Amino acid sequence: MTHSLTSVHPDAMIGKNVEIGPFTTIYGDVVIGDNTWIGPNVTIMDGARIGKNCRVFPGAVISAIPQDLKFAGEITTAEIGDDTTIRECVTINRGTKAKGKTIVGSHCLVMSYVHIAHDCLVGNHCVLVGYVGLAGEVEVGDWATLGGGSMVHQFVRVGAHAFIQGGSKVGKDVPPYILAGRDPLSFAGLNIVGLRRRSFSQEKMQELNEIYRTIYQKGMNHSDAVNYIETHFSGSQERDHILAFIRSSERGIIRGLLDD
Repeated sequence: MTHSLTSVHPDAMIGKNVEIGPFTTIYGDVVIGDNTWIGPNVTIMDGARIGKNCRVFPGAVISAIPQDLKFAGEITTAEIGDDTTIRECVTINRGTKAKGKTIVGSHCLVMSYVHIAHDCLVGNHCVLVGYVGLAGEVEVGDWATLGGGSMVHQFVRVGAHAFIQGGSKVGKDVPPYILAGRDPLSFAGLNIVGLRRRSFSQEKMQELNEIYRTIYQKGMNHSDAVNYIETHFSGSQERDHILAFIRSSERGIIRGLLDD
């Protein structure tokens, strides 16, 4: 259903049972999946790819060109998975030639006034609370939650299942499964509540706790801690994910609470 006061380009590919509110503008190079609701006063620009069963609330702007001086008009996309909710006044810019696309996964909640810049990769089941800002080429892992007003520096990565305190300045990578808080942003333990909600066993959380005790509380630098964990801890999907995340970090990971 399309309101009479809506502007939808004839080339836009609109799925079945899509509802589009008044004063919304949809450009030509746009794909919207079945059963998605687009509220009033939304702007969906060239390059938008929106999945099924999504909700986009008033004032959102999806797939505007990047706010990057290096952008030269290349054809890129902003892609949103299925069952994702985009709340009021969210802005999601499309990619640049760096990666070609900005991606927000499925089953995400992106709250009011969040900005997701060019070439970001946001995983599935993520929650970005109001006024979060992601600079260009930020990566956010599955099930991560970023508290309201958090600012994430360009190229930073946030690991899966991490929870970041509201109002944080995120300038280094945040490893998976942890809580991060204080200023400067620091490791503050496991994300126990989140892990329990996702059916992590007590034994698995104890394993993760021991891994992070080694990284942050045994006086080793991160390289030595990673080598120690690989040698002394039994292999598991979670252990290997943590080690790979830290080894691939270009900006370094956040500090521990007791670090100088």
